[in-house]
Amino acid sequence: MSTKKPAAAMPAEPRKRGKFKIMLLTLTGATLLIGGGVGVGVYASHGLLAAGATEDPSRPKLVERSDNGDVSASPEGGESKESAPKFGTVSVTSDRVAVDPRKFEVTYVPLDQPFTANLANGGIIQVGLSFATYYDHRVVENIKRQTVPIRSAALMVLAEQDPAVLSTNRGKQALQQQLTAATNKVLRDKEGFGGVDNIYFTSLVIQ
Repeated sequence: MSTKKPAAAMPAEPRKRGKFKIMLLTLTGATLLIGGGVGVGVYASHGLLAAGATEDPSRPKLVERSDNGDVSASPEGGESKESAPKFGTVSVTSDRVAVDPRKFEVTYVPLDQPFTANLANGGIIQVGLSFATYYDHRVVENIKRQTVPIRSAALMVLAEQDPAVLSTNRGKQALQQQLTAATNKVLRDKEGFGGVDNIYFTSLVIQ
């Protein structure tokens, strides 16, 4: 009788199945990653296209400065270019975006008449105002259309001022900032867009 033991069978089939499962899981994971990436890309591109398609054409745009610099009166003595409507080409997401004055053209919109207000601690101020904007004709039209609430907001700001503070340059500069903020609030509430960069005094008398 032979005492030689039969050789043990190699577990080839389980190993093959294990390798097949690993390959299957790897391929499945790669497919999911690729599919997810494509889906995200399509969604993002669709969102960008939708955002571009829904841009409001009536929204004010920044006016790029021309090569000639500041606009001046025409040499023929006719209407100045400054009075012509300006059409902007640079869109922004918000009027709170900082504007580089070297790149964009400014338009000044003066109030028709100066007005008078009582100051907080006695005294009277008579002031004329002009609004500066780097946006196009839409902001100019908004200012003119909302003159009444803008004047009302300005009167309320002026009524809180101290004559002693207004006698200093710092006090006048602070008043400019307050009037600008009040004007932009009116425009955002009424028109959905501010766009006034600063307010300048065309006349200022404190008594």
